[in-house]
Formats: sequence, C-alpha cells, structure tokens
Amino acid sequence: MEMRGLTGGLYRIMEWIMRLAVINVLWIVFALPFFYFALAGLVSPEITNLSTVLLPLGILAPFTLLPSSAAMFTIARKWTTGEADVPLWKTFFNGYKENYVKSMLGGIIFIVIGGVLYANYHFYLSSKGMIAYLSILFLVFMVFLGAAMINFLSITVHFHMKLMQVVKNSLLITIGQPINSIFLLVANGVILYISLFKFTFLIPFFMGSLMATVSFWNFHRSFVKIQERVKKNEENEKAKEDEERAESSLPELTDGKDD
Repeated sequence: MEMRGLTGGLYRIMEWIMRLAVINVLWIVFALPFFYFALAGLVSPEITNLSTVLLPLGILAPFTLLPSSAAMFTIARKWTTGEADVPLWKTFFNGYKENYVKSMLGGIIFIVIGGVLYANYHFYLSSKGMIAYLSILFLVFMVFLGAAMINFLSITVHFHMKLMQVVKNSLLITIGQPINSIFLLVANGVILYISLFKFTFLIPFFMGSLMATVSFWNFHRSFVKIQERVKKNEENEKAKEDEERAESSLPELTDGKDD
C-alpha cells in the first residue's frame, strides 16, 4: 500500500537517504585500498610533499577507485532513467564486474595524461619570468581532465563502445560543452568542499553517491538535449529534401504564346 501525504513524503526521503548511503558504503568498500592510502596520507604528519601521496593514489586509482566508481555510476544511471527500485547490491556488483576492465584501462589513460599535465604544471611553476604563468594553463587542463574522467564513467555505463571511443567522446563532450563541464566541476567541487571541510560525516555515507548522481544527471540531461537537436536537424533536412523533391516533380510551365 502506497503511503501518501506527509508520512509518504518522509518515507520516500528516508528511502533515498538509505539508497545513497548504501551505494556510498559499497563504493568505499570496493575501493578500500585507495581510501586507506588517501586517509593515511591526510593524517600522517610525516608526509610533507603532496607528490608522495599522489603517486600511490595514482597507481591504485585505476585498479580500485575507477571500477568502484563505474559500479556506482551504473546505479546512478538506473535512478536517472527512471528505475528507482533496482536491487542495490546486485546492480552494483554487476556494474563493477561488467565495467572493470574498461574503467581500469580508461583510468590508466587518464592517470598518465594527468601525470604529464602535473609534471608540466610543476615545471612551469618553478620557472622564472612570464613563462611561469603557463602553469595556470596546465592547471586548467588538469581540472577539465577531471571533468572528462567523470564523463568517461557516465559514457562507460550508458553506451556499448570501445575503450578509445569512450575516451575520445568524453574529451569531446567536456571540451565541446564548456557550460555543462563548468556546472559539473562546480557541483562536484561544492560537494567535495562541504564533505571535506564542513560536514565530514558525509564522506562515508553520501559524498560519492551524491557526486555520481549529480554527474550522471548532468550528462544525461546534456545527452538528451543533443539527441533532440540532432532529431530536429534531421527533421529539417528531411522536410527540405521533401520540398525539393516535390518541386522537381512539378511539370515545367511553358509560355503559351505563339512564336
């Protein structure tokens, strides 16, 4: 029996809170080595260089964080496309298993690109003169690479494509739709900031699941708009072709006057 009114509203809110918490916990458990080293790096007073933390995390991320995130995005996709009552554990595990290899290999590609950008950022940052300002450019590249990696996860769970097609399309969508990319970065940045510096209890229960849900919603909304635009263009092209065909089928009109 469906509950209505205030009681029904509160029940649905609690139900969504439970769903977000469950997949967030699963996300952490399946990427536990990554989060263990991340936490150890944050709390250890002996670590003074950020690079010493980023290196092991960069190695672990493709094998733990990316596949776990792909599984979480699988559930976010179900929710966004109208399947709210999917079994959480089964859907998460299936998404993890089905997307492990592609998300791992894609993660390696993005980590390598990110490493190159990070090395260039440090190189120009340590330079003198006007050339040092080039470090800002590479910092921007790294930020948008993060958005491309998020789009990579959305495309991975939404389409059946080869790995390089997914990587290429994630980069094209990120660059080709800068407004959506900025929204994606701002939304995830706000969730990260609030979780890390304001309400840390969100980290084990809601941080990742909120980011995945918002990210896939943004991707799906953008994709639907692209589909509508393509459909409209196809309809316009078809109407134009029909009009040209109709004009070409009309009999030629000749002047009726005698020579």
